[in-house]
Formats: sequence, C-alpha cells, structure tokens
Amino acid sequence: MADQERNDCGSKGSAAHGAGAPFDASSRASPAASRAAATHYSHLGTFSDWVAAAEEHGHRWPKAVPGAATQRRIREILGMQDWPEAPRNAAIGRHWERDGVVGEEVSWSVGYGPRTAAWVLKPAGREGPLPGVLALHDHGGFKYFGKEKIAAGPEAPHSVMQAYHEMYYGGRAYANALARAGFLVLVHDTFLWGSRRFPTASIPQSLRNIAAHFPVSEREGPSDVPDDMAAYNAATGLYEEGIEKYCALLGTTLAGVVSYEDRVALNYLASRPDVRAGTLGCLGLSGGGNRSALLLATSGRIGAAHIAGMMTTYRGLLDHNVASHTWMFFPAVWPRYGDWPDLAACRAPVPLLVQYDIDDALFTIEGMRAAHERLQGHYQDAGAADNYRGEFYAGPHKFDVPMQEAAFAWLDRWLNR
Repeated sequence: MADQERNDCGSKGSAAHGAGAPFDASSRASPAASRAAATHYSHLGTFSDWVAAAEEHGHRWPKAVPGAATQRRIREILGMQDWPEAPRNAAIGRHWERDGVVGEEVSWSVGYGPRTAAWVLKPAGREGPLPGVLALHDHGGFKYFGKEKIAAGPEAPHSVMQAYHEMYYGGRAYANALARAGFLVLVHDTFLWGSRRFPTASIPQSLRNIAAHFPVSEREGPSDVPDDMAAYNAATGLYEEGIEKYCALLGTTLAGVVSYEDRVALNYLASRPDVRAGTLGCLGLSGGGNRSALLLATSGRIGAAHIAGMMTTYRGLLDHNVASHTWMFFPAVWPRYGDWPDLAACRAPVPLLVQYDIDDALFTIEGMRAAHERLQGHYQDAGAADNYRGEFYAGPHKFDVPMQEAAFAWLDRWLNR
C-alpha cells in the first residue's frame, strides 16, 4: 500500500493515564491507590483522585470472558432485549441500476417513530442468493443523513455527501463497492439519523439557540455544509444527552435502542430470498464500528464482523477522548463488568476484523494497542487465534479504499465458505 502502514500488531502497549502536574493524593490510605491517584487529569481537575477512588472500590474494567453469560449480561444492560425483532409492514419501493449495482428501496416500521428507510444493493447480472452484509453508517456528528453517508441510492449523492465520502471513505460510497464485490448489502437509517431523525421542532429551543451560533471551525464533517444542516447537526449533537436521559427513564440506553433497530434490520436482511441462508456479516467505521460491535454482541446471526476506527480500552480514553464520543459508546454500568474490547469479543470465536488508524485523534495509540492485545487474548483463550485480526494503518480517522478492500476480503473469506 503506497501511503498506508498495515501490519498485524502484536507489540505490547500500555493504557494512557493523562499528563500534567502530579495530583496530591497523600491522604489516600492505600499506597497502590496513592500511586494511581498521583496522575492529574486535566478534564477532572481537583476531582482527579476520583479515578483512583473508583478503582480502589472495585471499578477496574474487569475482564469479561466470552460466552453466554457475558452475552446475556450485555443484552440486559443495553435494554430492549425482549422486544420483538421482526420488521413490521416491510415495503419495497423503487428499483434502479447504475455503475454495476442493482438497487432497491425498502422500508419498515420498528414499532415506534417514523418508518426506517433503507437500500438493498447487489451486483448487477448475478443470479441466485448472495451472502448478506449489513453496512452500518457512522455517527460523524452528522445526523441529518444516515445511509447516504456510506451508500449511493437512486439519485446522485448530495454534494455534501460527496465531500463526506472524500473525507472519510476514500472518495467512494463503500456499500456500493461492497455490492459490486459480490455481496447483497443492506444499508439503513438507524435511530436519530436520516429518515429516523428527530424533527427540529422536537429539539429544545435552548439547544437550537446554542447550535445556531456554533462557529464554522467547530462543525464536524465537510466545511461547506449548509448553515441549516450544520445547525441541525449541532443541535442534535447537544440533544443526544437528553435522549440518553429519556432512554434511562424508559429502561434502556442509546446503545440499546440502536442495537435493537440494527437487529430488526438484520432480521429483514435474513428474510430475503436473495440472501444466502446461514450467517450474515456486518461492518462499519466509527459510530458504524460501534454499532457493529453492539450487533455482534447481541445477535447470534453474525458470522463475521468488522470494526474500523472504534476500538480502545476505556482506560485509554481517560483525559483524552471522553467528550468527543457518543453515548452509544458508554452503555450505562457496563464498565462495572467489562471493557469495550470484551463486549466486542463476547461471541469469540466468531471472526472479527478490527482496523485501527494510528493517527486517529479520537483515540490514543496506547488505548488502541491495549485493546488489540485484549482481543488477541480473548480469541487465543477461545482456541481460535486466527479468527481475530487487528490491522494498524497510518493516517487519521477513516475507512479508505485499502482498508475497505481488506474488509471485503475478510467478509468473503468467512461468508463464502
């Protein structure tokens, strides 16, 4: 690869602890806790010793071993584990063919809110059932669009989405490229995005007022996003905390709602006669990688999964990236029982490819390497070391063409057996 560093990294790494002047923890009774509390966290300030206090009282992100018990606990923590997961009133809309891909509009209801809009993409000229893959759009701080961020539909992509593809996906709608590679791909909007987004009028006016004054320099995504679209994305970003509060009141989590809707989509994919019977695949970047981990953890239908730009230990986030991540990444109380890599690996030996961007501003390299080692350990303990692969690429947060081609080959290896 001309501009990429790619390797299966096995080097030892240590989790990040933050930097700055030592914090006075001399009042701690435990010498071990005193040493841990000596780290100053700039984002916690005078509460820096909170981390050591939590660890002293048993909050240590314990290792959750793969298996049925961990899978069951994850579903219970996320919530909505007993809801019916069949799509309701599924309907088929327009068909089209372009650039070697046959497309089909589909929609269904999950039982609340507006209908979910989705696209089915498959290679032109292919007959017979194909391996099915759920392509999961990212978060991106960009809720105005959903599936359009990774796929091209019946019309030419919006100019903003073309810029988005350039920024994160090597200049292409990767779901269409995956279809051309021989898969039947379903890409759908999930809770809060695209057809499933909240109306502007539902967002508290106070948050809309703040969002309307966000400077251009603080906007996420391409720089030429129209003001009304940028204001919507900013307002919904602020409102995500309010949505998590509603989730708590309703006995669930944002991670639980999104993974539930993704399971409904997966079941729609499995129901199609043009999808090969058996296991299915899933993949995604960033928030899509988050969703891929959650889907793998909560559904037994997944036969191979991919995560790009969304893997670290929770310790590796301290004082670095907590504020920049979605609530989907922090299911309430899960850190009492395990770490993020444990959630992703809870179905080991189900094959899992994780791609890490070495210069990703959303994670520390120490946190990524520590997660990689933890995942390796889980798969080795499951007697299937080859079923996990970690790839490290030079460059920022992205899922570019070389990474995509490696992911497509991984899915082909496991779903076309």
